[in-house]
Amino acid sequence: MLNNQNIFYKKKILIYGLGKSGRSVFKFLNKNNKIIKYDDKLKSGIKKIIAVKFDYIIISPGIDIKKCNLSKFLKKNSKKIYTDLDIFYNQYKKNNKITITGTNGKSTTAKILYDVLKDQKIDVRLVGNIGNPVLLEKKVTNKTVFVIEASSYQLEYSKLFSSNISIILNISPDHLERHKTINRYVTAKFKLVKSQSKKDFSILNTKNFYIKRELKSKIFLPKIIRVEKEINSIFLKKINNQYFSTDGNKENLKFILEVAKILKLKKNFLIKTLKNFKGLKYRQEIIYQSKKITIINDSKATTFSSSVSLLKSLTDVYWIMGGQAKKGDILLLSKKECKNFKAYIFGSSKYFFINKIKKLMKYEYFLDLKSLIQKLFIDLKNDKKTIPKTILFSPSAASFDNFKNFEKRGEYFNQLIRKYKNA
Repeated sequence: MLNNQNIFYKKKILIYGLGKSGRSVFKFLNKNNKIIKYDDKLKSGIKKIIAVKFDYIIISPGIDIKKCNLSKFLKKNSKKIYTDLDIFYNQYKKNNKITITGTNGKSTTAKILYDVLKDQKIDVRLVGNIGNPVLLEKKVTNKTVFVIEASSYQLEYSKLFSSNISIILNISPDHLERHKTINRYVTAKFKLVKSQSKKDFSILNTKNFYIKRELKSKIFLPKIIRVEKEINSIFLKKINNQYFSTDGNKENLKFILEVAKILKLKKNFLIKTLKNFKGLKYRQEIIYQSKKITIINDSKATTFSSSVSLLKSLTDVYWIMGGQAKKGDILLLSKKECKNFKAYIFGSSKYFFINKIKKLMKYEYFLDLKSLIQKLFIDLKNDKKTIPKTILFSPSAASFDNFKNFEKRGEYFNQLIRKYKNA
């Protein structure tokens, strides 16, 4: 419940963007404020809005100030622009917050951490890009701990939000259609660190080029914990979970262990949680496995960097890729690392993907995913080699050319696999 100590109390507020985030802001602020709502889908009402003197403008993550209907108005009133993260922070200043960002692995790491804290009997809430919007949690006490997954879009326009523990998993070129340059993208991510105080902690993957460069060029206040060393093999044996066998998941695990140290978590509970973790749907998810073939649904992979860590750990791969390619995306994969790979390409960015992989592996292009899967199973049947194969659905591209989102894409892939595997 909003209290009178909150700066967003009894104010005139514009909520811009009526998606999931915008609707949660309205629900949270409506009782104690004069609210006007607007969305770019609405074709009228602009003149009425720009005539109002608002105390605050709360914009949804999907709003790009440079391209939206109210662009001039927002630029003129930039000091009044805040986000749902700012409202959340102002309401729950006393609560411990652990915020996770990065190009790849945010949701998985957030879910692992949530499970770990829950099994430690902590009142923990999973919010942000995963779980509930940050403002919809109920029965919050001062002991409640928030695990927050935050995107660059959420952080970009925030002014107040700060986290006790911040985590940046990695940074690679992404969302450049919005941020325009990699430097602006990095700046948005590092707002998470910039907003922290000396008493806070920031856990950073300092093997990453962009993170390392940012630390060299700027001074930050929180205690910096550098994630660089390989994870202890003895500890991995104790966990004994195949999920943490890939480089990417091992790396995510490193951050969990650093948080565990800071919070002084019970080691026996921690190991038990990690043993039982099964991963999230459509994120390196093994949907079928036999002696001859493993099929992995990694529909969430929307950039090359999100596919590469898994690819490097595999041999004899049928790699299904394609969709709507990300601007500026780079494939950091050598020919030596592509051990008996073949690419099956689909979607709108045909030439983009062909140019990236033509010197690394054999490939075929298909008009749609259905015809691709049909041909792949013919190839699999005709392959006389007895070596175990992996079918990896890791598109390395956005889904919006053919699907509503990566979940719908992943669901459709599973349907096709069930059909053709049993054919």
